[in-house]
Amino acid sequence: MSATHAPIRGIALGFLAYFLFSCSDANVKALSGQLPVFEIGFFSTLFAGLVLLFLKPRDERWRDAFRVRRPGLVALRGLAGAASGILGIYAFTTLPFAEAYALIFLSPSIATILSIFILGEQVGWRRWLAVALGFAGVLAIVRPGFETLALGHLAAFAVSFCAAGTVIILRTLGQAERRVSLLAAVILTSLVMNGVLMLKGFRWPVLDHLPYLAGAGIFAGGAQLCLILATRAAPANQVAPTQYSQMVWAIVIGGLFFAEFPDLPAILGICLVGVSGLFTFLREETRGRWWSRTILQRDRV
Repeated sequence: MSATHAPIRGIALGFLAYFLFSCSDANVKALSGQLPVFEIGFFSTLFAGLVLLFLKPRDERWRDAFRVRRPGLVALRGLAGAASGILGIYAFTTLPFAEAYALIFLSPSIATILSIFILGEQVGWRRWLAVALGFAGVLAIVRPGFETLALGHLAAFAVSFCAAGTVIILRTLGQAERRVSLLAAVILTSLVMNGVLMLKGFRWPVLDHLPYLAGAGIFAGGAQLCLILATRAAPANQVAPTQYSQMVWAIVIGGLFFAEFPDLPAILGICLVGVSGLFTFLREETRGRWWSRTILQRDRV
């Protein structure tokens, strides 16, 4: 493939990856009320693992996954990913699709705030404006006040905190750890946490549940594979913005399959959150290239 076409292929793969992530989340949502959150997390991670076996970089070996330089931060990365997965499943099974996405996509704004306290960064008025736009979008979605807040909203908001924490962790790690180490940390921690927590009240999935569990895992694993292929074909800073296409897929999939139709204020709020995230990304790219590397991380496998 020519050098001219390679970036286009990478961007197309980025759009495909986030479409597949949305399909994975839709399969999770379809299991709402049928299986406990922890069982959905455990079995979908198992199915995702079948695809994730193909994600190992050519120059890395699976047996090197546990040879880490900063075990504390790698373990924290695994915990953040596992917690994000559990909370995300709860949010998708209890909230309208687009609403859950909008709250989760607050993570760039939260990462900006955390970077002040943890990394000692200076934040200018433009980035504060982006943060304010993001939170204004959330207020437009969750209304007419806090009486409409449910546990699902808190779970989605917590996912954005976990994702923001992951950005800070990965920025701190830089290139110090192998990708297989970070990948294994999330998978193993997710399996252990969900496996232990699902023991109480466990019930075997019935045959009707299996297509959705398999879909949730295989779509997520396939999306991760597409992301890696995308960043091999195009610079990460060109691929990363494609994740905001999930806001569109949330509205389309929510309407087609779950009869969820956001009203005008909710759509305005979703747009504000998306603009806030995109502005934060573009602003960070002018300051340094770390953001495009970390923003491509997807916690729930």
